[in-house]
Amino acid sequence: MKKFKTCIAEGAFLKGHPLRSFWFVLWCIGLVSGICLPLKGQSLKTLPDNPHYFQYQNKPLLIIGSGEHYGALVNAAFDFNAYFKTLSNAGLNHTRLFMGAYYEKPGAFGIKKNTLAPSPGNLVLPWKSQGEKYDLTSWNDAYFSRLHQFMNLSAAAGVIVEITLFSSYYGAGWNYHPFHSSQNINNLSESFDFRKAHTLENGRLLQFQELYVKKMVRELNPYDHFYFEIQNEPWADLRDTLIVWNQTFKREDLKSPGNFWKNTIEVPAQASYQWHQAVSAWIVEEEKKLNKKHLISHNIANFKFPVSVNNPDISIYNFHYALPEAVDLNYKLNKIIGFNETGFIGQQDYLYRRQAWRFIMAGGGLFSHLDYSFSSDHPDGTEDIEDSPGGGSPGLRTQLSLLKKLISAHDLNTLKPDHSFIQHIEGAFYWSMQDKSSYLVYFEPVSTHSFKIALNIVPGRYRIDWINCDTGQVLKSTPAEKLNNKVNLDSPEGMSDVFLRLTRL
Repeated sequence: MKKFKTCIAEGAFLKGHPLRSFWFVLWCIGLVSGICLPLKGQSLKTLPDNPHYFQYQNKPLLIIGSGEHYGALVNAAFDFNAYFKTLSNAGLNHTRLFMGAYYEKPGAFGIKKNTLAPSPGNLVLPWKSQGEKYDLTSWNDAYFSRLHQFMNLSAAAGVIVEITLFSSYYGAGWNYHPFHSSQNINNLSESFDFRKAHTLENGRLLQFQELYVKKMVRELNPYDHFYFEIQNEPWADLRDTLIVWNQTFKREDLKSPGNFWKNTIEVPAQASYQWHQAVSAWIVEEEKKLNKKHLISHNIANFKFPVSVNNPDISIYNFHYALPEAVDLNYKLNKIIGFNETGFIGQQDYLYRRQAWRFIMAGGGLFSHLDYSFSSDHPDGTEDIEDSPGGGSPGLRTQLSLLKKLISAHDLNTLKPDHSFIQHIEGAFYWSMQDKSSYLVYFEPVSTHSFKIALNIVPGRYRIDWINCDTGQVLKSTPAEKLNNKVNLDSPEGMSDVFLRLTRL
């Protein structure tokens, strides 16, 4: 039965493939023989000609998502079938998934309808329970059955999964987690501060962390549509440096915990980096015995930071609440720069739409909104978000899908951030890119009045399109116009943020 499920997982990727019938014959042979045949060249990887983006099923890929609060697997009350239908219908392709080393209690962080905080009786973890405790050497078959269902459905929906193996414990939450000595039967008698849980100085816990990681690697290896993230927010528990980056805040304002984290850049401690290297080595070591290799992500910091992680096993650098400068500072490292958690700036759609446009137009390859409109009661994304610490709505998902569609229509092999063709923009903030045949500019006007644009481009015939990023409406389109190198344009009036596309004919 296990091999059958594995082969089914492989077969989910045949849909739409130009060699579908050929691979289907091989897959059937594998099914009959009990051998799962890997589909070569299909796994998620970095795009060879432009490693700032992904390649999936041998095609360039931009990842943009709007997903639930990471508890879809560990919360048995969450209907991820309805969830994936919603994401697929919206045209989005990313979700984050916490694997069970961390979860939350109802009411944690003031989040209502929190999918990562299952109600009593609905918590599903990787380990078998022995009474009220867990055995870290024994695996829960019901959990892994649910995991494979999740992976198969996400594959069919075209959704890339971030497999988040660990998370910081944020202090008070540590004592109810399976790795805490009081929650398991494995004689983890060492007493240590929770901040050492994700370091090499955590005693015998390290060997059980390794068992857990390698088990996940083996179970997930047949799938193509995921990458590993080692730890969520490693700076939250253990940090060496706090950089105050908003100097306009008064000192007394910074004393408030609610303001302090928003105005500092918190960097994981060196001990955290060393542990991350050990975990990435476990993944690489285990995958050497298996058919497929998968990308690994490191969660770097909030906001922005010049990456100091020097680990060749890492292909993705993810930021939370990211600014476009997170891409600017690290673009020349030729890694994928991701923005994989939003929030804490309000509930309005335009706040997160603009965050997404800025980050992607700066050269980011991944944007994933934390969407509080998903709950166990509303897995279709229609939950009331009034009291949430972030946003989310069907309307926002439509706007993010528009962004994905517009940028993915261009040649990701040659697409790059570029301001060299901008002479001056009067009356709007902007982010700009170009590929081999197009100039792209995203504007945030300072008013609803028309603003002026001066460009310096390659002379030729161009199609010029102005697109409202809120509604998707084409505000103005010129099918073909001969342009010299010096171009002066006036924007349409009455807009919010707008996308300008000049396509060489």
